[in-house]
Amino acid sequence: MNGHDDDLRILRNRTFDELAVGDTARIERTLTADDVALFAVLSGDAGPQPPVDAAAATGASAVIAHGMWGGAMIAAVLGTRLPGPGTIYLRQALRFLAPLKPGERLAIQVTVAALDPATRGVTLACACTRQDGTVAIEGEAEAIAPDQRIERPRATLPGIRLDAAGNDGLARLLAHVAPLDAIRVAVVHPCDALSLAGALDARDAGLIVPVLVGPRTRIEAAAAEAGVDLAGLEIEDAPHSHAAATRAAELAREGKVEALMKGSLHTDELMGAVVSPASGLRTKRRVSHCFVLQTPHYPRPFIVTDAAINLAPDLAQKADIVRNAIDLAHVIGVQTPKVAILAAVETVTPSMPATLDAAALCKMADRGQIEGGVLDGPLAFDNAVSIAAARTKGIVSEVAGQADILVVPDLESGNMLAKQVMFMGDAASAGIVLGAKVPVVLTSRADSSQSRMASCAIALMLAHRYRTAPP
Repeated sequence: MNGHDDDLRILRNRTFDELAVGDTARIERTLTADDVALFAVLSGDAGPQPPVDAAAATGASAVIAHGMWGGAMIAAVLGTRLPGPGTIYLRQALRFLAPLKPGERLAIQVTVAALDPATRGVTLACACTRQDGTVAIEGEAEAIAPDQRIERPRATLPGIRLDAAGNDGLARLLAHVAPLDAIRVAVVHPCDALSLAGALDARDAGLIVPVLVGPRTRIEAAAAEAGVDLAGLEIEDAPHSHAAATRAAELAREGKVEALMKGSLHTDELMGAVVSPASGLRTKRRVSHCFVLQTPHYPRPFIVTDAAINLAPDLAQKADIVRNAIDLAHVIGVQTPKVAILAAVETVTPSMPATLDAAALCKMADRGQIEGGVLDGPLAFDNAVSIAAARTKGIVSEVAGQADILVVPDLESGNMLAKQVMFMGDAASAGIVLGAKVPVVLTSRADSSQSRMASCAIALMLAHRYRTAPP
């Protein structure tokens, strides 16, 4: 029997008379965080087991699959391949020798060890092997083989959607930053109810101490519209939005605020004041924007950059965009982020400049010009976020299917990607600008109050980092 045939569109069994000792069947499966969560839901075992060897499994890898997940995979081989449909499962005896960790590629194999013609009984040796060759599970199963041929199309399994964040991503983020003192933030031109309420929500959450910068009369009118009280709030009166942006930058340069937050002015006005040579806020880095996104369709938060500032960045600018995103990933707790440089294809193609830039960025990382992360590219989007898609195309990569950072070729593609994930992928989002001496909370009028608060929480983490490690 061909034990590596992965075509299961048609299920075909083998009757007892067709079996011989030594016949084998095998499937390969990448264990995901969703697999662990789904098994917990089905079994009622709410918490993943602790690792067998804590020294060998730290950080995120300390979460392991329930051992019987491997047992279920063995049952799947028996039910779909050997002997296949019509098999009656009688007994399973397994020994659990090593943990199964999310992200590992596992080989599940069964081999016919003995046959009993009197009962059509089959004894099968079973093994589940990790990608490093370690046998994680071994044992044997007993079954009754079918006596009639069965051939049928494989049923389409129902889609199951897990909320990987438990719908509490913002709550967990706020809990994470709760020990940090609130920072003073210049809220630039908060002259509509939405931007003013967003700043006050962040204040009430203990994230910021807002300094409202803009025309006092318009701010007071916005407060009346929003039904909020401005008592106790500091207001820096500025005649118009351009003057408000300039004054906010001055406050940051003077150390009177540790971050800026966009109100009801255009992004270009605010960022023009930030990058102006007169502002004193520029660093050696190119300023760039990062969306931090979390969707139930992907097992971890990830960053999309740049989708708001740099229209068509060149190679040097992309290098800074990558560096800024890596710095942000470190701040939010990703020690060695996996960076996917996106393009339309995964091969270097001279007629497609994005692929050439991707290859150059990866070589810059090899030479130590970009540090702190693992880069790969060019990668098409599917290869960057799907291990299965990458394997189908024969891509061997530490990044493919596991990206923490998605670096887009230009602003248009990045903006479309981020907003598609938000509006069609149910992603929670936060937006932040890096590369200046202070973080800039850059939100859209369409952003929810949760998005504004999450952005302020990330600005809080960055501001505290900048106190000891200025950009």
